[in-house]
Amino acid sequence: MSAIARKDLSNVQHIRLEDMPTEHLNPLLERQFVAGEKSMLARLILRAGCIVPLHSHENEQITYILEGALKFSLPEREVVVRAGEILVIPGNVPHSAEALEDTVDLDVFCPPRADWISGADAYLRR
Repeated sequence: MSAIARKDLSNVQHIRLEDMPTEHLNPLLERQFVAGEKSMLARLILRAGCIVPLHSHENEQITYILEGALKFSLPEREVVVRAGEILVIPGNVPHSAEALEDTVDLDVFCPPRADWISGADAYLRR
């Protein structure tokens, strides 16, 4: 086996969702995530009325709503994303979100969110 193949295999992660720690960020928001070298997958549970304050980050964000609905406020427009729909937010685009109902979403970030990994994401912990 080549050195490249060995390196790739050493970075393989196999994780059961139920075994991932759940962070209770505030009374209306819970989060689980796993990060690879170049991307991150997060599962968020937002209860109706949860507000994710206006923020931006360098990371491209792909949001897929599994259950419920989120209203995103973006520059010059709002968009409601419902179960089965996807929203792609390029890096550095300011945005906020409101859970219109109890919602479960999957977010993919590239590169991984260093602020989430380090716990420097105070805007979510209010």
